[in-house]
Amino acid sequence: MDNFAAIDFETANGQRTSVCSVGLIVVRDNIVVDQFYSLIHPEPDYYSYQNIQVHGITADDTRNSPNFKEVWQLIEPKIGGLPLVAHNKAFDESCLKASFIMYGMDYPDYEFYCTYQTARKQIKGLPNYQLQTVSAYFGYDLKQHHHALADAAACAVIASNIL
Repeated sequence: MDNFAAIDFETANGQRTSVCSVGLIVVRDNIVVDQFYSLIHPEPDYYSYQNIQVHGITADDTRNSPNFKEVWQLIEPKIGGLPLVAHNKAFDESCLKASFIMYGMDYPDYEFYCTYQTARKQIKGLPNYQLQTVSAYFGYDLKQHHHALADAAACAVIASNIL
């Protein structure tokens, strides 16, 4: 796949609507042409200890951040009609759909691909199929795992090689 937008969300708690950051990498003709990162004020607005341990984002970080709807208005023109790609699309797509519902937005039924599922089918012999493992297989050193932009960049590398 030569044209796509790799996306990654981090959440504040167990609710899919609690998106607290997003990373986006836009690829056209197999070249990264744009990237975007934003913190997001989550809904509901509380952080679970486990989520903070994963990504390090706290309520202090997002207190004055825009909400999902405001951030999506910046992302949508970057995506255009591109398919979306995520590593474990079940999570990221569910966050996207839940947030659209939460803010009363019409979901445009994005075409969504999963690098996790595809890697499991196409690459044999890896110890696991976590983002850092699969991206390392393709030569990408994921130094800031669970930073949404770094994770989207790793996903884009994988997608460029297997989709």
